[in-house]
Amino acid sequence: MINDHALFPFRYANRPRPLDRARLPSNASPTRRRLFRAHGPQPPEGLFDLDDDLTTDEYLGLHEAFEELGASTKLICVFFTADAENGIHAIYWGEAHLEPDRTFTWPHSEQLPVAPQPLA
Repeated sequence: MINDHALFPFRYANRPRPLDRARLPSNASPTRRRLFRAHGPQPPEGLFDLDDDLTTDEYLGLHEAFEELGASTKLICVFFTADAENGIHAIYWGEAHLEPDRTFTWPHSEQLPVAPQPLA
């Protein structure tokens, strides 16, 4: 946590892959999914808004914030590819919205520089 921002590091591949190929594993915990839904950026506008009388407790629970973090906490994602032999290949940070198919939409992302590997 840094100033109402929760950092979420995530290795999305063990070989170089573009950020748009990142995908949350199918066996990811419900806690990880809830973290994205509660504190990640909101999805783009849908076809229509749901009235309060049409939403269910289950629907509202998907978007419930973690009490420990507080409702105003924003999720900042730090996604990277890495392996034991070569270290980090690429690293990005930004805001990622988790889509129903476990892919991500990035309203904002930025690639960070990777430090060169020291010679052994």
